[in-house]
Amino acid sequence: MSQTSVLEQLKSMTTLVADTGDVNAISQFMPIDATTNPSLLLKAAGMEKYQGLIQNCIATAKKNATDQDARIKAAADAFAIQVGAEILAIIPGRVSTEVDARLSFQTDAMVQEARRISAAYLERGFDQKRILIKIAATWEGIMAAKILEAEGIGCNLTLMFNFAQALACANAKVTLVSPFVGRIFDWYTQKTGETYTPDNDPGVLSVKRIYEYYRKFDINTIVMGASFRNIGQIKALSGCDYLTISPALLQQLDSEAAPLVRTLSKDKAKAQVMDEVFLDEASFRWQMNEDAMATEKLAEGIRLFNQDLLKLYAVLSEKF
Repeated sequence: MSQTSVLEQLKSMTTLVADTGDVNAISQFMPIDATTNPSLLLKAAGMEKYQGLIQNCIATAKKNATDQDARIKAAADAFAIQVGAEILAIIPGRVSTEVDARLSFQTDAMVQEARRISAAYLERGFDQKRILIKIAATWEGIMAAKILEAEGIGCNLTLMFNFAQALACANAKVTLVSPFVGRIFDWYTQKTGETYTPDNDPGVLSVKRIYEYYRKFDINTIVMGASFRNIGQIKALSGCDYLTISPALLQQLDSEAAPLVRTLSKDKAKAQVMDEVFLDEASFRWQMNEDAMATEKLAEGIRLFNQDLLKLYAVLSEKF
C-alpha cells in the first residue's frame, strides 16, 4: 500500500490555507481558507485570466468615482473584493482581504475601511462569517481589530513577529493571528550567519510559543503560521490550528510520502509550565522597541505591502 502524501497527512492535523490569489492553484489543492494581500493581488493582476475582471472593475470605477486617483483606488478595491469573491466560490471557508497598509497607524481609518470591505462582500451575497479583515499587527491595528471584532467583523492580524503582538491580539479577542515564520528565519539567518534546522528555527519557535500559550490559557484566537521558506518549517508545526502555504510548497508536500508526526496539540500545550502575562500599551511598545527583529520586520512588511499596492495602482492606471 502506498504511503499517504505529507499534504494529506497534514490536512488531518491542521486546517490548510492557500497563500495565493490564483484560483487555479486553489482549485488544485482545495484548502479550507485562503488569504490575499497586495503582493498576491499584484501577481493576479498580471495573469491573463483576470484581465476581463479588471476591465469590469475599471468600468465600475469610472462610473462611480469623480477623479482619476479616486477611480484607480476604487478599481483596486473592487479587484481585491472580486478576487476574494472568486476564491469564496471555490473554498468552503473564509478569505482574508487586507486594508490599505498606509492606514496601519490610524485606528479609526482602518475601522472605516474594514467596514467598507465587509459591506462590499455582503452586497455580493457572502456571509460576514466567511470574511476576515487583514490588518498589520501594530498597536493601532490591534485596537482597530478590537473594535471590529466587537461588531462581529472577524480579523486576521498579520505581520506578527513578537510575542507581545500575540498577547495584545489575545486581549483584543481577534479571530486569527498570522505569525511570520520565514521572515523571522530570514532576519536571524542574515544577522547570525547560522544554519537553522526546524528544531531551532527562530520562526518555528515563535509560532510554537504563541500556540502553546494560547492553548494553555484557553485563548480562542486561531494561530495561523505563515511565510514559510521550506517544507521542514511546515512539518515542524504540524498540528498548529492553521497554516497558510504557497502553491509551490503545497506541491512539494503533495509530492512527498514520508510519515508525518504531529508536533503541536492542545494536550501538549496544557502540560507546559508557564505563567500568564500582563500586557498594556506601554508594555507592548517597550517589548517591540527591545526586539530589533520584530521592529524592523514589521516596518519592512508594511512598506513592502504599500509598495506592491502602489504598483497595482500603476498597473490599473495603464489600463484606464
